[in-house]
Amino acid sequence: MFEQPKTLDARSEIAQVCSLKLELSIPTLIDDMENSTDRKYYALPDRLYLVGRDGRVAYRGGPGPFGFVASELERAMEEYLGAIPTQTASKSP
Repeated sequence: MFEQPKTLDARSEIAQVCSLKLELSIPTLIDDMENSTDRKYYALPDRLYLVGRDGRVAYRGGPGPFGFVASELERAMEEYLGAIPTQTASKSP
């Protein structure tokens, strides 16, 4: 159990520990100390969101808990990632 962090550094350290302990294979992002991202995407009831690299919402699930359909989010992620051109390393002459 962790105490509520009072600094961004403390929040980052807790997030890193949790990410390692949970063996997450996806990037772990943290909000600022004002929770501005949480407030921006806050919704009741809860929803699942996929936010694209451009910062726009690429998928918004139905209201939870019954609107949480993991397979829909997974499909949206696959479609989104398939639509993004992959960067290829340029070959040196």
